[in-house]
Amino acid sequence: MVVHAHVDSSDVRVGGPRFGLVVSKAVGDSVTRHRVSRRLRHIASEVLPGLESDLLVVVRANPAAVSASHADLLHDMRTGLTSAVSRAREARR
Repeated sequence: MVVHAHVDSSDVRVGGPRFGLVVSKAVGDSVTRHRVSRRLRHIASEVLPGLESDLLVVVRANPAAVSASHADLLHDMRTGLTSAVSRAREARR
């Protein structure tokens, strides 16, 4: 998966970090894409409490996400978030 992060500095938005998922047709048919989306939403809810509230995150699933285990997806999401958030914070400076 590919993870992008953006630091939202507007005062208009209320609430914690926001996640968006992109699961293209390259991942599979509609049933497969929906299953991957559900799995990624579940994993995003697991990592959500550890994130700052000013983040906007987009996760793009690759075809390998179909056969990846929960542990692999969780690891990929955490490592992707770590690097994306650090890049986003550096870009803000």
